[in-house]
Amino acid sequence: MLNRYRPVRLFAVIAGVVILNIVVLSPGLLAVEIGGAGALETAAGVTLLFISLLIVLYTSYTLLLKSPDTQAAHSFASSEDYATQLEQYKKVKVLKSDATLALDQLERMDKKKSALIRVLSQRFNPAELSYRKFNTVINEVEKLLRLNIRGILGKLSLFDTSEFSLFAGSRKPSQFSDKLIQKKTALYDDFFASINAYLGANEEILLKLDQLLLEISELDSTSDQPVEEIPCMQELSALITQTKLYQ
Repeated sequence: MLNRYRPVRLFAVIAGVVILNIVVLSPGLLAVEIGGAGALETAAGVTLLFISLLIVLYTSYTLLLKSPDTQAAHSFASSEDYATQLEQYKKVKVLKSDATLALDQLERMDKKKSALIRVLSQRFNPAELSYRKFNTVINEVEKLLRLNIRGILGKLSLFDTSEFSLFAGSRKPSQFSDKLIQKKTALYDDFFASINAYLGANEEILLKLDQLLLEISELDSTSDQPVEEIPCMQELSALITQTKLYQ
């Protein structure tokens, strides 16, 4: 929605830079003149022009080339940040169920992490190596789940929310050819298959965390089984490694 205002904002920045340069470099105002008698004032004038150019170039890139949705998707730091972005898609009928599930996955991830940390604290001393190994894997898996949510938001940012009705529409207007309808349907199917793949991957992660919670709770305090040999830890470690290889 804000895209239409970006050229206006860019024009305002350029106008501000031009006015600043006119005020500073106009003879008789601030005594700054390029090619003037003093080397210091010449250097100051050249520096001002160079900085002005950098400001205009950076602003142009930020406002015209870099998508604000992409910027937002890469600056999330917490579940609340992801949830805020997902909430807007709950208002789109065809996306409501997927957005709701993604929000639910974020909430369940937070709850499972808290439960795992609580059980770990009961079984191990936080200073122990075993505790740190479990905690590291849990944090890495949480990152994987959020990475999938980020992938979903990345897909959703490709289209304006008003366009999604075009993908999901079941009507076949007479003015559209069968070939066009088929292409539209194929694009619709591919888009939602990708979204469902991310959601399915998150469900597998949450299931593995449930299994890990059960395995930790059943550990015998006298057991000398290495953490690395616990079945679910092996599965999660493999998942983490595989994901890093594909990044």
